[in-house]
This record gives sequence, structure tokens and C-alpha cells, in this order.
Amino acid sequence: MMVATKHYAFIDRLPHVKGRLVEGAPLSRLSWFKTGGPADVLFEPADEADLVSFLRHVPSDIPLTVIGVGSNLLVRDGGVEGVVIRLGRAFSEIEIRGDVVKAGASAMDVHVARAAAKAGLAGLEFMVGVPGTIGGALRMNAGAYGKEIADVLIHAHAVDRYGHVHELRAEDFGFSYRKSEAAKDLIFLRASFHTKTGDEAEIFERMSEISNERQESQPIGTRTGGSTFKNPAGKKAWELIDAAGCRGLRVGDAQVSEKHCNFLINHGEATAEDVETLGEMVREKVKAHSGVDLEWEIAIIGRKAGAGEA
Repeated sequence: MMVATKHYAFIDRLPHVKGRLVEGAPLSRLSWFKTGGPADVLFEPADEADLVSFLRHVPSDIPLTVIGVGSNLLVRDGGVEGVVIRLGRAFSEIEIRGDVVKAGASAMDVHVARAAAKAGLAGLEFMVGVPGTIGGALRMNAGAYGKEIADVLIHAHAVDRYGHVHELRAEDFGFSYRKSEAAKDLIFLRASFHTKTGDEAEIFERMSEISNERQESQPIGTRTGGSTFKNPAGKKAWELIDAAGCRGLRVGDAQVSEKHCNFLINHGEATAEDVETLGEMVREKVKAHSGVDLEWEIAIIGRKAGAGEA
């Protein structure tokens, strides 16, 4: 177990773990925006048993927050209260059984797509266009290029706040556009997806098409959090943002992408507050121009700067 130097009042109340408990862990390095404050405590479990044991013994008054690779995440500058749980390599295994692809919650979506393709299995190509992990994809019914998790999920396993493991069938999620009704306290462990036999060359060709289209149309390689707002019914968020005159709009070092204006970019020195302020400014301008209330697709967690400080 690794513990950093700053002491938080509740650290001594946390159960012993096989993995890592790190006080004051900087979350900016884990966010694709490269912004945000620290976690009071970051927990990286060694394996599923370690996570389950921790959840069974952690005091119920200590807040828990789960993050993935930080691809669709904005961490506020004041950091995150309580324990932030991040699943690592032990939860990233990918297994092929017949036409079923099984993947751990921390497996990258793109790696799952490639593993299926190498096995000559079609149906998961869209995952190459989804930044992030399987756990995050389950939570938000992630999708791209006409398909989403709801279309391919068989079932998933998750553990609740009290350490009880549950199996959820696809119909248990209550999937809708970029949303699931799964209980908020569930931490996804792994999932199984149905596929169909296909031609490996054709599958990789389709994945290459998706990757190339992303490169051409999105600000890949920048400090961004992916698509910022959900597409309203029958409309495209980027078109509404563009029509409202927001393309290129800036707050400090945060900017609405010139290439794809449903992406916000950190040009290097933006704070999380800059990014959030810019996003809210975009929402206001779109509302004034078209009457549409854009809904954040990016998850925003934590405290604003100065909140909760001693």
C-alpha cells in the first residue's frame, strides 16, 4: 500500500487494501483535459476481491466516486471529496469465447474493438470511435457512427456500494440515448457483448474508415474531453453551437474547437473553471439563439476552487 504525505481526517478509517491508497492524488494527470484538483484519496484496487472487500468495510459516510481513463470527464479545481476509485490493469482483460467478447471495465473500447476484429468478429467496430473504457461506456450507453452499447450488450457484472456483486442483463439498464438507468452506486466490473462472424479484412477496413473520419473531423490529439454536449432529439449539437456563433469562442486557454465545435479544448493553461464557464456560455448562447437546452455529455465532478478548504 502506498500513501502520500498530506493527511486527510478519514484516512485512518479506511480499510486495509492490497492495492494503493494515495492521499491528495492529482487527478489532472488522469483527465484528458489535464485540469482539476486532487482526490482526497485515490484508491486503485489490486483486483476484484480487493475492491469488494474495500466496499464492504468502508464507512458509509465517506463519499465514493468512480473514474475511468478521464476521457469524458471534467474534474473541478477544488478536487474530489472522499475516495476516488480507479480500476486499473487487473480489470482490463479481454476474452473471446465463440462469438461472445468479454471485457473488463477498465479495458479501452478501442482495444475491445481490435480484439474482436482479430478474431474475425463483427459488430463492435463502432467502439474504435469511442474514447474511454468499457465501464464508462456502460454507464453512458456510449456510441458512435450509428451504433451504441445497447445494441451489443448481453450482460454485465457490477458491485454496489456495500460490496454486493450483481449481474445485469441488457434490458436491466434501461438504456436511452447516452444514458442508462443503472443504479448510480454500481461500479461495473466486466461485460459480455454479442457479435457475428465476419471477414477480418472487411472489419479492419471499417474500423480504419471510422478512425480516419475521426481524425479528419475531430480535434484528436488535443487536450479535450470528447463530445461536450448530447445531441438533442432530431438535432446535432455542433450545428446548434455553430449557428449560435460559438465556433472558436474562448475563456482563458479554453476554446470551442474550430475543427468540431462540440469539442472544448484546453490549449495548455486552462483551468477546469475556464472549461466549465465556456461550456455554460455555449449553453446560454444556444438557448438564446435556438431555444434548445443543451445537456452536458461530459461528466463534471468535484468541488469548485476554494470550496471545502480548511
